[in-house]
Amino acid sequence: MGTGVQEQRATLTQGEGSYEGLKHTRSVLNSLFSGALAGALAKTAVAPLDRTKIIFQVSSARFSAKEAYRLIYRTYLKNGFLSLWRGNSATMVRVIPYAAIQFCAHEQYKELLGGYYGFQGNVLPPFPRLLAGSMAGTTAAMVTYPLDMVRARMAVTPKEMYSNILHVFVRISREEGLKTLFRGFTPTMLGVIPYAGLSFFTYETLKKLHLERSGRPQPYSYERLAFGACAGLLGQSASYPLDVVRRRMQTAGVTGHTYGTILGTMKEIVSEEGVIRGLYKGLSMNWVKGPVAVGISFTTFDMTQILLRKLHQIRLGNNDTERGKRG
Repeated sequence: MGTGVQEQRATLTQGEGSYEGLKHTRSVLNSLFSGALAGALAKTAVAPLDRTKIIFQVSSARFSAKEAYRLIYRTYLKNGFLSLWRGNSATMVRVIPYAAIQFCAHEQYKELLGGYYGFQGNVLPPFPRLLAGSMAGTTAAMVTYPLDMVRARMAVTPKEMYSNILHVFVRISREEGLKTLFRGFTPTMLGVIPYAGLSFFTYETLKKLHLERSGRPQPYSYERLAFGACAGLLGQSASYPLDVVRRRMQTAGVTGHTYGTILGTMKEIVSEEGVIRGLYKGLSMNWVKGPVAVGISFTTFDMTQILLRKLHQIRLGNNDTERGKRG
């Protein structure tokens, strides 16, 4: 009799373990899908501004809102409206896995750190909150870096030079070597730590403050957009000089420069263009583009997660109803 009870308990334990495993897998898949959708929508929305910013970042031309407008208008007149999205296919190839991995990793790191610090299921304290964002961004950037390199090349070169994404990979590998695909990797890693860390930290903190002040567990969509905009503004401003440096290093092969190290690149930029006009070139455009993109990204992720959970609950309810009818 004792053996029968033990077997029953073992069966229940296995069932619970299987259910928890299935629940975790579903959570990971939901995060990956929501993150991919969030990244795709956000980047597509600001692609013309992003392309314009990169062109100024990698050149010695002086940046101003007027010159940025002229560049966009000239591109439109010369190559048509869709040319403003040149390189966006490469952006999608990169940003979909990048955003999927980043958001999914953030959820997993929050869970791990929550368990470690004893805050499982609750909002993390400030330092773990910052750490989870930084680790998520670093993980995503490491996995998808060559695609970022390809995207930068496509954004600053004429269509005749690189016909598609595969052509960029082949030509860079043949003419400049495989190592070139990882040029600018170090400044990217150094830049993504404060960028992702501050972005996720700010967004999560604002949601926490909102809950404490309003008592509503779920902010409205426009509130999420505002929280994401603040997160993007802080995160991108903190890491912007390193963003300029990585773009210069990534596009050195087609701009005639030979940027080798982070400090060397910074010194050359400062000596030729100054600190503000060089290392912070295009930042004012980022203050428009960044908050919009990050706001859309965070809001899309949260709303998609909520929608998927509701659909799952509806499906479970329908299954229970079916079982009741059969019974």
